[in-house]
Parts: sequence; structure tokens; C-alpha cells
Amino acid sequence: MTDTLPDRLAANPKSPYFNEALMERGVGIRFNGVDKTNVEEYCVSEGWIRVAAGNARDRHGDPLTIKLKGKVEPYFREKE
Repeated sequence: MTDTLPDRLAANPKSPYFNEALMERGVGIRFNGVDKTNVEEYCVSEGWIRVAAGNARDRHGDPLTIKLKGKVEPYFREKE
């Protein structure tokens, strides 16, 4: 496995951008210099993340998300 992260990655298994191997390895997101733990999807080239909007759910049971724009820096989390 390489040490480079994809341009776009999603945490939802229904998404075409989901990658189970990377999610098991542990991916962290630094957004505008702040570590975020509730990111559902990100895109580095377009500069946005999707985060859950509270506890609201859509009709399929997935969390409702909002898109935030800014500087996105994905990284691998260290194993403890």
C-alpha cells in the first residue's frame, strides 16, 4: 500500500469514493489548520469537506451533511 492519500475519499460504504483499506488504516483530516473528527467526505483539489449536521438523518438513515470550503490536508493517523 502506498503512503499517498487519494484526492477524494468518503467514509460512507455506499459512496463510489469509499476505500475500506484506507479507512481501516486510519485517515485524519486537518481543515483550515484544525483537526476534524466528524468528516464524512473530503476533496483536496476542490477544497471542501462534508461534515454531519447534528443528529439529523435522511430517509435512508444516513447523516445529513453540510459542505465547508477551505484548505484540506488529509493524513494517516498514527497507530497507538
